[in-house]
Amino acid sequence: MPVIRDRLWHHGAMRHMSDDERRARLAVRHALAPAFRVGSPQAATRAMTVLHATEPATVHLSCRARVASLTLADVDRALYDDRDLVKQLAMRRTLFVFPRDLLPAVWPSASARVAGNERARMARDVVRAGLAADGDDWLDRARAEVLAALADTPDGRSALEIRRAVPMIDVRVTVSPTDPWSASRVLTHLGATADIVRGVNAVRWYTSRPRWTLMRHWLGDVPATMSADDGYREIVRRWLYSFGPGTVDDLAWWLGATKTAVRTALAALDAVAVSLDRGATGWVLPDDLDETPDPGPWAALLPVLDPTVMGWQGRDFYLGPHRDRLFDRRGNAGTTAWADGRVVGCWVQDDAGVVRVRLLEPVPASARRALDDEAARLTEWLGGFRVPTVYGSPAMKAQPPADTTPL
Repeated sequence: MPVIRDRLWHHGAMRHMSDDERRARLAVRHALAPAFRVGSPQAATRAMTVLHATEPATVHLSCRARVASLTLADVDRALYDDRDLVKQLAMRRTLFVFPRDLLPAVWPSASARVAGNERARMARDVVRAGLAADGDDWLDRARAEVLAALADTPDGRSALEIRRAVPMIDVRVTVSPTDPWSASRVLTHLGATADIVRGVNAVRWYTSRPRWTLMRHWLGDVPATMSADDGYREIVRRWLYSFGPGTVDDLAWWLGATKTAVRTALAALDAVAVSLDRGATGWVLPDDLDETPDPGPWAALLPVLDPTVMGWQGRDFYLGPHRDRLFDRRGNAGTTAWADGRVVGCWVQDDAGVVRVRLLEPVPASARRALDDEAARLTEWLGGFRVPTVYGSPAMKAQPPADTTPL
């Protein structure tokens, strides 16, 4: 069992980080307070460690909330031209956008864990569905045929083109009527193992139809991977800078890993224990104990599944009593409206694409004005386009409350 030693603060007392300080750190580290916004999609992604990409629009909207001046083309350029940001299936079987230099850490750790779970399930389903007597052999042959079909196509192929080139994966597996899968599941597994990657998107920014591409074609020189332990350590190091202080439970949930893996990484990093409000113990990097300056008043409108909203399992310090109204039944966050480090509501769009704030609690007039200003900025940035989503929270779906005003 790894040993994590509590570091003592002044005069033998453990350093305490209150909810107020955690909210200040969030404002600064997540580039949400106006004075701390960053200059590029790459910088916004690094600020958050990774960006959620389950919904394609979230990537662009998460960057927009953190970059002082941004266009849709800036994000697409970082993803598809410069390729500094790369989509990778990882923690909790979720699609993220990673900074390119973090890929060698996630491939042998969080992504490998997902790939192993996917393999076991697919192999079992193949046998139960009667496709083959040996599910692992079927998956290995399917993977090999897909890789061969992509070997001579540096620009990649769509899922439809791959199914036509590899008939053996053009099947529908229905072991459970509520959870069937088809050819895309093989592509998902190849993506988890980093053999292929979601390349150029063939449709607009708010929809995903990638051209699947060999990772070596996409990146050129594919970097050597770390060991699993070193990979977890590096991901935890970056998470602690972005989200610390966080608890062991926060990290284990976010990583989709075991608490043993988390504790091993914390011990290797010489992480420091700090006390939190409500009696919990959090962890920070050993050189990250200084107090965060007051970021000043700020407001933000964040998209569904934004990494700030989804960064911790223990969310009371910024969510308050609003969890049930802002998350769907599966734990997916809808849009959120923030005032000075706390979630105070959500945002929606009307039929004309105008962004409107829906408050879940009273806020000072100055905060309401700041939220309305953010809504006006987002309305202008979207140019009348209504962002589609499948992750509507109860607050988003509710009838407009009396305090929802047009902008």
